[in-house]
Amino acid sequence: MIDYEVQRCTRRCAATGRELAPGEEFYSTLVAEGSQVVRHDYAREAWHGPPPGVLGWWKSHMPEKTAKKLQWAPNDVMLELLETLEEQPQQKDMRYVLSLLLIRRRVVRLEGVEHGNAGEEISVLYCPRRDTTYRVETRMPSDERITEIQAELAQLLFADAG
Repeated sequence: MIDYEVQRCTRRCAATGRELAPGEEFYSTLVAEGSQVVRHDYAREAWHGPPPGVLGWWKSHMPEKTAKKLQWAPNDVMLELLETLEEQPQQKDMRYVLSLLLIRRRVVRLEGVEHGNAGEEISVLYCPRRDTTYRVETRMPSDERITEIQAELAQLLFADAG
């Protein structure tokens, strides 16, 4: 398993070079460039969908300058949510997104990929903290659903730190 360090938002559009304004919607991609994974941020007007070969992409908003710092819920809370979502088949896409967040935060690590009976891809994740293995079906959400998932996870997993 290889861990990649992903740089923070550049606050500039990769296509136009324009600085992203506070509150502005933007898109980010991760692209393999040689042995590096590079992040590119795009203003909404410069976004034409994910370019071929991206490892992943997401939509976000540039924080307001006066925004309070947000704090993640404790890792155990996120793991409980991951386990709860396993029992909710209609939430497979949210569970998948949450699993990516947990990998990014190094709470779990990707041990491998399996294929289910119907050919679906299943990520095998290991959590050393709980000595537990999770199996999460790869279920990419639609564009509309991404916005819903972001809002729901933010409501569930963020709290004001101020």
